[in-house]
Amino acid sequence: MAIYLDFEQKIKQIQEDIISAEVRHDEHAAEILQKDLEKEVKKTYSNLTAFQELQLARHQDRPYALDYVNLLMHDHYEIHGDRHFADDQAIICYLGYIGEQRTMLIGEQKGRGTKNKLKRNFGMPNPEGYRKALRAAKMAEKFGVPVLMLIDTPGAYPGLGAEERNQSEAIARNLLELAELNTPTVSIVIGEGGSGGALAIGVADKLAMMRYSVFLLFHQKGVLQFYGMTQQK
Repeated sequence: MAIYLDFEQKIKQIQEDIISAEVRHDEHAAEILQKDLEKEVKKTYSNLTAFQELQLARHQDRPYALDYVNLLMHDHYEIHGDRHFADDQAIICYLGYIGEQRTMLIGEQKGRGTKNKLKRNFGMPNPEGYRKALRAAKMAEKFGVPVLMLIDTPGAYPGLGAEERNQSEAIARNLLELAELNTPTVSIVIGEGGSGGALAIGVADKLAMMRYSVFLLFHQKGVLQFYGMTQQK
């Protein structure tokens, strides 16, 4: 069942009316309602506030990294672990093919449902996750494979254990190493990109953002600012 946000209730009502008209086989009413729906969609999404765009970026019906893996890749297998501490499930790494191009895909995965959200730590990677991502990127560089990185995180995990295992160093190391990586890299914000958690896999030759995605960072004084935002035109 589709999930509608507060500002999408009119769209929901019109879509329900269209379904009712189709059940009654009232094609004329359905056609009129379809035009009303197109007008309402254009009106709603052309006047979004910053908070509403953030709600869309965090919408649980948005495709997550694993959805892209399953839709885009074939003959793929997952790479696990950072060879130092653990296998962070908030970061996924897959080597496979997109079309005929062998590709290394690295993404941040939030998870759906309580069990998977806990497993993926709500998409907040620990330092071992970023080290796993760097290991996969270095492997891709070794074999001349391009790297595709999918950003979707509220931020790096701020827990005590993460700090004890040098979260800031892991992020800084990724910034340095990915900037010098000798293979083509593309990074795409597929949902929300929060602070250093996004930057750690955001250094690439090309950076792109999906519609209604956001890229956030923190000002030096601790004020949250929008660095980038996409919207419908």
